[in-house]
Amino acid sequence: MAHPSSRSLITNNLCARYPDRTVFNDVNLRVAPGNKLGLIGENGSGKSTLLRILAGHQQPDAGNFSNPHETVYVAQDPVFPSGYTVANVFTEALAVSHRAVAEVERLGARLATVPQNSVEYDDLARAYAEALEWANDHDAWNAERRAELTAHNLGVSELPRATSVAQLSGGQRSRLALAAALTRVPGLLLLDEPTNHLDDAACGILSRYLADFSGILIVASHDRSFLQESCTELYDLDAGYLGVDGQGGRFFTGSFAEYLEMKVSSRARWEREFREQQEEIERLTVLAQGVGVRVAQGRGPRDNDKFIYKFKGANVDRAAARRVRSAQQQRELLEQKRIPEPPLPLQLNADLGGISEGEGNAIEVSNLFVAGRLTLPKLLLPSGKKLLVTGPNGSGKSTLLEVLAGELPVTSGTVRVRGRVGILSQNVRIAEPTRSVAEAFEHETKRDAGLLRHLGLLHERDHSRPVGTLSLGQQKRLSLAILVAQQAEVVLLDEPTNHLSLSLVDELEEALRVSPVTAVVVSHDRWLRRRWSGRELELR
Repeated sequence: MAHPSSRSLITNNLCARYPDRTVFNDVNLRVAPGNKLGLIGENGSGKSTLLRILAGHQQPDAGNFSNPHETVYVAQDPVFPSGYTVANVFTEALAVSHRAVAEVERLGARLATVPQNSVEYDDLARAYAEALEWANDHDAWNAERRAELTAHNLGVSELPRATSVAQLSGGQRSRLALAAALTRVPGLLLLDEPTNHLDDAACGILSRYLADFSGILIVASHDRSFLQESCTELYDLDAGYLGVDGQGGRFFTGSFAEYLEMKVSSRARWEREFREQQEEIERLTVLAQGVGVRVAQGRGPRDNDKFIYKFKGANVDRAAARRVRSAQQQRELLEQKRIPEPPLPLQLNADLGGISEGEGNAIEVSNLFVAGRLTLPKLLLPSGKKLLVTGPNGSGKSTLLEVLAGELPVTSGTVRVRGRVGILSQNVRIAEPTRSVAEAFEHETKRDAGLLRHLGLLHERDHSRPVGTLSLGQQKRLSLAILVAQQAEVVLLDEPTNHLSLSLVDELEEALRVSPVTAVVVSHDRWLRRRWSGRELELR
């Protein structure tokens, strides 16, 4: 049995298409064992699609690939077989190691009964060595202990083993799937947004595990800190005209922080080259439309220089014609190699509204108690201020936002919120998934869909699509567009960076910083929290 991590991941011109568009083209990867590759790009650029293809859950529309035999894939929302319990998940995760140990023992026992000078002994010895190498590389004898540790570290060890997976929350299912994947020590580990449901401690544990992981890691993530800590290479599915290398390439070797620096300079260079080419096209257009300047234009020839005038004038006309033809040819060449205009980055083209500072408290909470979910003695937040709420899972962060939004009744205590309230929930909540994006926007905001185009949060090609066909990230952007259009004075954001593109997250953070809106933000995003300059509240 060959060690699966002895094989590299190789893709050749992979392509994926939807009925209405091409998701990605010509994805060529060469990833060796021990390398950690982060997939990045705007929402809808195909990160999850590429992972599903590499996992064998979806066929590419063109191209081919080869990867290690033992591949483990953890989706954003893991799906387990019907009727599975927590025990079934761990039993399946341990089965590969158990079989490997049993095979080593079987071959060892058989080897002891065969004469050492026989052909059968040589074949058995080779098979035994391969099986032993695989088991050692995968730490197969320590699999049970590894399962216990990963379950404990990821917060699922206390789940009763007889519990049906269908009864678990989305976060519990994600952490259970991740614990099972780490137990298996695969040759290729595919992770789609693995930190979405992890607290700081669990994120740190995952990063430390992956640092020692000897197989291949391919991860799609919007967690900027995780990308910085865990990835040694990046592949940008939405790299733009110049790419990450100035030649249109998508592959970047280096840290995420280094990639961000490169992306800024690459964008500036693209804008500069586009502007210079446009100026050159305009100059050549003027020349191509010009006329030759005649000798002594405006003055008729004297009798004694008619011949010279005619001769020189003809030369000037011919030279001017040559210049015109040359300008036309140069312009045609530039048109054939036209640099595409850099698209406007997805951005918040309107502020978040709000009331000005110095007008009292926007939020006042006293002796708040929600049975089994939250206890908060006091909270005062002045108008226009920003509050970051942190704490472990289950500490009541989302509960607090639901109470402030008036969506959840309190057991006791008082809550006063001044101004219009808008909430961006962690889980997208848009009714009627058969409605088009534009229809859903108009229904939720009572405003014309033209505002949706102005906000620039969703590509116009998606405005006619049913909401239910959007990716999680696209649905999150629609929810954000609805929130902005509502012009709330108090904005409640529950894990706002989940499922949003890296560029849009930066735009949202800047909008929060400069807007007079009162904001309460719940976030596990370590990158956001490290740069936070407002007030903080830690729930326990």
